[in-house]
Amino acid sequence: MNRRNGPQRPYDVVLFGATGFVGRLTAEYLLAHAPEGFRWALAGRSRTKLEQLREGLAALDPVRAAEPALITADAADPAAMRELAESAHVVASTVGPYIRYGRELVAACAEAGTDYTDLTGEPEFVDLTYLRHDAQARRSGARIVHACGFDSAPHDLLAYFTVRQLPEGVPLTVDGFVRASGIISGGTLATSLLIAARQRQAKAAARERSRYEPSPAGRQVRAPLGAPRFSKETGTWALPLPTLDPQVVRRSAAALERYGPDFRYRHYASVKRLPVALAGTAGLGALAAAAQVAPVRSWLSRLYEPGRGPGAEQRARAWFQVRAVGEGGGRRVFTEVTGGDPGYGETAKILAEASLCLALDDLPETSGQVTTAVAMGDALTGRLEAAGIRFRVRYSG
Repeated sequence: MNRRNGPQRPYDVVLFGATGFVGRLTAEYLLAHAPEGFRWALAGRSRTKLEQLREGLAALDPVRAAEPALITADAADPAAMRELAESAHVVASTVGPYIRYGRELVAACAEAGTDYTDLTGEPEFVDLTYLRHDAQARRSGARIVHACGFDSAPHDLLAYFTVRQLPEGVPLTVDGFVRASGIISGGTLATSLLIAARQRQAKAAARERSRYEPSPAGRQVRAPLGAPRFSKETGTWALPLPTLDPQVVRRSAAALERYGPDFRYRHYASVKRLPVALAGTAGLGALAAAAQVAPVRSWLSRLYEPGRGPGAEQRARAWFQVRAVGEGGGRRVFTEVTGGDPGYGETAKILAEASLCLALDDLPETSGQVTTAVAMGDALTGRLEAAGIRFRVRYSG
């Protein structure tokens, strides 16, 4: 399924939210890595900021900076979102929090048969998108692929990579252990606070989705939260992570029979020292509590406004490592995926490569709300490896 083989549209990819912090990084990556003849556009609310962005790109590559068109569009304008969706094979969005700014664009893409990628880590938004737009996207042929950044592509693709090292047709278990270093941006902070503040709404959306989403026939797929423990496999303290990532892995497993008749995935933060683990848990609890109070949430957001983020030197020092332990059929395998700055440099890279993959690569026929593993699988893994994000088997026995 190669989007260029479908109906002709002006652009292969439109990057919406291009003037934001991650949007600029994604635009720079596309400028450097999009193939010759690639047709793309930069979209956002402010024409002035879009022109400034293109001027900045000209400093990196004066010739290619003239390639992307500029499209002015507001996320709150349904007509503008429809026009944007109808102009492209793929729309990549960095405009978050998505629960506030992402609804009209997803609706437009589902209606127009346009593939869609984003960087959301918001479970509520993903569940509401499924409830409202999955059926229409299946009818139109659109592939709605959320979480195409550090949330949640490395974890989803690593679980898929790990499963493929294990026997077929047997019960399988995979545990993922995440370590990372980096500094968050203002936009990430604002979104994190909003997620924490909307736990009640998120639980309601999850319950509603569970009533309508079919279970895999004759198979069992689970992603339990697990409990804190010391992991002998990694030599670290493992703290359960109740993020979007394990939900994405579970949905990949539900869609693909290769995960076996009975699949279980658990997702952990991996911390070397117990005092650090305890302090981190307490800090997250305090932040979640503070997010429930609107004036405190607003004050915290103003301390580090959206659009600001770590500089190039800070991003160059950041890194991530996700290890997985897979078992089944009498075999055990240790795998890992590693890369650089998880929140921004690598997230921009993953979003760009996922969008290029949907637009240009021959992929399995899928539609509706799908995960990175289901929609792109080996093709995206190969692209990320070529771009410096390494997947490998550490031990198999």
